[in-house]
Amino acid sequence: MKQWYEELFENFAQNYDAEEFTKGTVGECDFIEKEIDYSKTIKILDIGCGTGRHSIELSKRGYSVTGIDLSESQLQRAREKASAQSLNIDFQKHDARSPHFSNAFDLAIMLCEGGFSLMETDEMNFLILQNAANALKSKGKLIFTTLNGLFPLFHSVKDFLATEKKDGVATYKNNTFNLMTFRDHNITEFIDDSGNKKSLNCNERYYVPSEISWLLKSLDFKTVNIFGAKLGAFSRNDELTAEDFEMLVIAETQ
Repeated sequence: MKQWYEELFENFAQNYDAEEFTKGTVGECDFIEKEIDYSKTIKILDIGCGTGRHSIELSKRGYSVTGIDLSESQLQRAREKASAQSLNIDFQKHDARSPHFSNAFDLAIMLCEGGFSLMETDEMNFLILQNAANALKSKGKLIFTTLNGLFPLFHSVKDFLATEKKDGVATYKNNTFNLMTFRDHNITEFIDDSGNKKSLNCNERYYVPSEISWLLKSLDFKTVNIFGAKLGAFSRNDELTAEDFEMLVIAETQ
């Protein structure tokens, strides 16, 4: 039986690119460039790359990028977009929960909940972090965003998503947040690329900062810094608060 995230992404590539949260790519890549000191020798792994928006933008700027994703539909869209811009990007189908690379990359990115936090168990989410860590060289950096567990303690996720709603893209209803598991359960409705209306029972894991720090320290990351994640405007100056729906995590192995 397919999980909700597999069903969601099996025919939702073109419409995915119309989602509002995909509009911050350029600014987010500006931040990534700054984090790696604009070094073109850096090898980058984009985990849960989706339709390749960060991989493509970074490749356009001269970086070597490998993108992995579970969805063949998303990857096909990524390859088409890259080809149209004459970019040579290595897009591979991999399950981020399974070992994929070892000691091969200087930087790994996982942005916009492309894999981590979507899995049905905490153990599976941890495997994604573990495999990301294993993919890095001895001096490596991991940059990712995840849902901020402080937010639903002070706010209604349902109300927040309602204010973020845009016409023609996915909508969310019947949100219930479980305080024991820190998972938001909802019904996600969307139009797939063939024009069919779909409805899926989804759940996503929210993490509090101390959990993320502990998980990453257990994977031998030496420094872990967590900030608020503003769409298209990542910054180390954004102190994380309960007002941030997402958090930005930067972990380094040395």
